[in-house]
Order: sequence, then C-alpha cells, then structure tokens
Amino acid sequence: MTPTECPDAPDETADVAAEASGDLIGGGGFGSPVADRVHALLAPIVATTGNELVDVQWSGGTLRLAVEAPPDEATGDGADPATPGQGGITTDALAEVNRLVSPLLDQHDPVPGRYTLEVSSPGVERPLRRIEHFERAVGESVIVKTVPGLERRRYRGLLRSVDAAHLTLDVVEIDGVDLDEVKPVDIAVADVASARTHFDWGPKPKPGGKANKGAHSTKQSKKQPKNTHTTTEEERGRT
Repeated sequence: MTPTECPDAPDETADVAAEASGDLIGGGGFGSPVADRVHALLAPIVATTGNELVDVQWSGGTLRLAVEAPPDEATGDGADPATPGQGGITTDALAEVNRLVSPLLDQHDPVPGRYTLEVSSPGVERPLRRIEHFERAVGESVIVKTVPGLERRRYRGLLRSVDAAHLTLDVVEIDGVDLDEVKPVDIAVADVASARTHFDWGPKPKPGGKANKGAHSTKQSKKQPKNTHTTTEEERGRT
C-alpha cells in the first residue's frame, strides 16, 4: 500500500487498562522492550488520574515519562503555556503521577540497573500515538514517518483532517526535500510508523557560529527542557 496524493470489559480496572494501552498507532511499540514494559505497567495507573502516559523513552540510564492532560483540562496554574488546550498539565498533576508510579517501578522492577526517572509534559513537540492525538493536532504542523517498504518514508506538513483509516496533510516536505508548492497527501493510518507535532525552531546555526538559544548539549540534558515541566530526576536502583 502506498500513500495517495489527493487532487465490554469485566471491571473498571480492565476498562482503564484497555483504554490506556490499546489502539496505539505504529505497532504499539515505544522503541525498546524496556519502554514497552514500562508503558504497559504504568499507563493504567496514570489513566486513573485523568491523564495519559503518551510517551516512554529509555536511553542512557534515564527513564522519561511524558504525561498529557485532556484538552479540556489543560488550564490552570502551572499548565504548560506552550500548548494551551492541547494537553498542557500542571506541575501538581505531574508530582501526583510521580508519587503513584514510583512504588510500581520499585515493586515490578521493569528497568534494569540504576536509572534516573523524569516525569514531564510532552513539550512543544508531542508524540501522536492514537487517533485521538491526531484529532487534537488538526490544524498543526506534523511530521509523519511511514512503515518500511514504502517509496516515501517521511512527510512534514499541516494536518488537515483525520479519520479512523486516513490522515490528510498539506505537505511541504517529503523525505527531507522541501517542495516548491504545497501538495495534499492522503496517508493510510495502517502505514504510519510514528508521528509527532512539529515546531519550527528556526534556521540551524552555521558551522562555527553561535547556537540558537533553544539548543543544548548532552551535558545539559538533565536541565529542564524548554516548555517542559520536570517533576523528578531521582536516581533509582537497588543494591
């Protein structure tokens, strides 16, 4: 298949778990077995707070959990100002999530060795893993990567519409090449490997020149990312 260019559960706990873990786009994976295990373990408990565990990243001894509030609850003191109405979450809510997930991580031990736990909002570029995520992102710039085997693998453009089977984008870039004019493209949901919203950070710095203010080095990776609320960077592990 090639993208086309266009002219009842037994109890409440099971319901929550199915809703939190099901219907993930792109095969339902988070990039590593550790991240997959963590999501399966923690998504149901995060869902009981009225929020969603939208992304799990496990890299370099750091476990990062990205938690998002429903759009109609993304208001109030401490909400992420970069994404009004789009899942911003308060620091108090993030602290509550951290309090709930920490005992589960200690008890079930899904992460090998010692690690640092970070709980934050998704920030200005949010992962799109479910149809509901795409619906919230209509009208925003997105990047969509398709599954291996297709001729074209990466699209950037404005998300015009979405349904259960297709995404429609006004595409401005395909496979890293800017187009001379906007091209409407229809992509089957089944062909989506991964997707996220896109924020234009401006031109890249010239070699030898000064970096943009938003850039940071690996050594600064433990600092709070711009427009992201980090509630904990706790070193965890057992003797």
